[in-house]
Amino acid sequence: MRIATFNINGINGRLAVLLRWLAEAAPDVVCLQELKAPDNRFPQAALAEAGYGAVWRGQKSWNGVAILARGVDPIETRRSLPGDEDDSHSRYIEAAVNGVLIACLYLPNGNPAPGPKFGYKLRWFERLHAHAADLLASGAPVVLAGDYNVMPTELDVYKPERWTDDALFRPEVRAAFHALGEQGWTDAVRQLHPAERIYTFWDYFRNAYGRDAGLRLDHLLLSPPLVPRLIAAGVDRHVRGWEKPSDHAPAWIELVDASTPPRRTRIRVPKSAKTVLPDV
Repeated sequence: MRIATFNINGINGRLAVLLRWLAEAAPDVVCLQELKAPDNRFPQAALAEAGYGAVWRGQKSWNGVAILARGVDPIETRRSLPGDEDDSHSRYIEAAVNGVLIACLYLPNGNPAPGPKFGYKLRWFERLHAHAADLLASGAPVVLAGDYNVMPTELDVYKPERWTDDALFRPEVRAAFHALGEQGWTDAVRQLHPAERIYTFWDYFRNAYGRDAGLRLDHLLLSPPLVPRLIAAGVDRHVRGWEKPSDHAPAWIELVDASTPPRRTRIRVPKSAKTVLPDV
């Protein structure tokens, strides 16, 4: 089962990119962020023709999240993050797909920091911590996937000294992300790539992609039942080099079927190299 997260940065403007990547990579589940479209502008028909069922929560011009599933319709379980009934931003959706609970999230950017937007980001993280704890307590196999708008470590950012005061890299935000690990969630990419410099985002300006001046903002966190099933993880970074791309590239994981104990752990490094570890 291949599960991916992709900040599409405008689903209608990048629909050709999305459909091309779906045809190429054939992920089983995709979490999308930044749809930038109201519900009635979501391209359900085009995605259905490509073989994907979908649930989504749109918002005009901003935000928006969706979960796609190949060959099946996701079973929606939640349309917003608990904890603030007045929060109208479309940043969270949850659905069951083939026995796995998929949570798709788009954390606030938080800049400028400090300030009201940064405070909103930290409060959103607090709400996520509370809900994530409930999900862990359920014992269900869960993936928390999306654009977290945080670089957890210095390995996740080009020239970290330039980002010290940015809301994506401030100590409070990094601590909030690491608190999820302390709860019991596993950063899937770091589980298999503990020392690799991996990025999922490259700015449109200053030839960032050409210089590989990137950030790792997009993460897939696994609940304990899924960790033994993790066999591969990576980033389809070449998608960022296509015509009229998103400024993000898809990040993905592969899980073996629950009834099939994993015999190999495969690690894919960013430059298309692949290593196969011995049987475990």
